[in-house]
Amino acid sequence: MFKKRFFFLLTAILFSGILGACASEDSSGKKASGDETVKIGYFPNLTHIATIVALENGYFEDEFGDKVTIETKTVNNGGLFMEAMTTKAIDVGTVGPGPLLNFYVKNQKFHIISGAVNGGAVLVASEGSEVEKLEDLDGKKVAIPVIGSTQDVMLRKALEEVDLKPTANDGTVELYAAAPADTATLFVQNSVDAAATQEPWGYILESQAKGKMLLDWDEFAWGKESTNTVVASSEEFLKNEKHVSAYLKAHKKAVQFIRENPEEAQDLVISHIKTLTGKEINKDETSAAFKRLEVTTNVNEKVIQEMADISKEAGYVPSNDIDGMIRMEFLKEIEK
Repeated sequence: MFKKRFFFLLTAILFSGILGACASEDSSGKKASGDETVKIGYFPNLTHIATIVALENGYFEDEFGDKVTIETKTVNNGGLFMEAMTTKAIDVGTVGPGPLLNFYVKNQKFHIISGAVNGGAVLVASEGSEVEKLEDLDGKKVAIPVIGSTQDVMLRKALEEVDLKPTANDGTVELYAAAPADTATLFVQNSVDAAATQEPWGYILESQAKGKMLLDWDEFAWGKESTNTVVASSEEFLKNEKHVSAYLKAHKKAVQFIRENPEEAQDLVISHIKTLTGKEINKDETSAAFKRLEVTTNVNEKVIQEMADISKEAGYVPSNDIDGMIRMEFLKEIEK
């Protein structure tokens, strides 16, 4: 039993190391002959595959041209991404819609200009939790990546469907903020009963911590319409339509490449993250997790509005008025 527990803990520590390396905000860039600089932000994980593929395949360089310097910045949660965008350390990039709308309602200078990934998030129960269905989460503790995160909002949506609420809102389900890489350890220690998490962590909980799938990606919250990752832009970046067009053309190329070459795209993600962190993600885990998401440029505005409604009800934002946050006209222009 000790050896088995040690293996699980060692695995969790390994993945914590990967995430920890990612959490140190990395900046790099390709020097160009011009004075213009575009700062692109993203997370080094599978749900940001479109940005990673665009970087690896040189799509951003192709579209921006040799007179623009491309700088990149990696962070490990949406709050850090939005803070970096607020301080102009990031101009454009990929992030979850939850953190973006949390900032938008207080400062209308951040916008969604494209979709990136739908799905990619699951709800997994721990082995010893005795949770067999969603209603069984009554009185239980559920891990989420960060309070106010997209997975937090998705969990609240799912709980609403069975008349449950978090304890912070006079309900019976305790939400516990924990880094996704730490959830395997929490499962082994019986510290939480379930986890609402993004891939590949859901697959890792199943394969390495005996987790039980409670809601798969096509059932969790809005199912296949659940917007996990979007392209976010500062309002200042939108003033340069040439740059906006270049970014979106590169992003669209990446989405098309991923759809047509899924295995090669996964290999690019594995290679990219290894270069950033020195750690190699398991190919089987990446492949299994990839089947639980859909790359896209589409944005379901109804879903985003409902996310804002849930965030307001949770007390995360003072208003659910996100009018003007979604700016799809730039994408429609290049699609002509």
